[in-house]
Amino acid sequence: MMNIVLLEPEMPANTGNIGRTCVATGTRLHLIEPLGFKLNEKAIKRAGLDYWDKLDVQVYADYQDFLDRNPQAIGNLYFATTKAHRLYTEPAYRPDCYLMFGKESAGIPEEILVANEPYCVRIPMWGEIRSLNLANSVSIVLYEALRQNRFGELNPAGQLHRLHWNGEN
Repeated sequence: MMNIVLLEPEMPANTGNIGRTCVATGTRLHLIEPLGFKLNEKAIKRAGLDYWDKLDVQVYADYQDFLDRNPQAIGNLYFATTKAHRLYTEPAYRPDCYLMFGKESAGIPEEILVANEPYCVRIPMWGEIRSLNLANSVSIVLYEALRQNRFGELNPAGQLHRLHWNGEN
């Protein structure tokens, strides 16, 4: 099972959207406090639609609490940051890896990034754009990790029904 880790997320809509993505991919969501919202807020549930009750979510008091409760993450934890020198497509992600993203206003603290520099990854962007939306960034990196693992148990095929077109709308 893949793992998304949000360090001090601030916007309930982003976390709700990320939660929905986690449900759709069978991914566990880890939230590290402080959160910029309450987990029972309408905005988070609205963004997560009716999937929020299906979400596998864990909450931690701080970064050290997360590490203490997830020792298997050490050496299997990637840090998404605009400061990385390595592209998000370069690591060989394991099927049980952890992908961490920082809060919307500041990202992951510099001291965490410096201590884990070999595991820092970046999504390339044009020019001087500061960053992408958090929910979009999570989707990009998560789906690369899933692609590398042949999408695990995700359903790879839809069911397109062919309609007979008779030339009329």
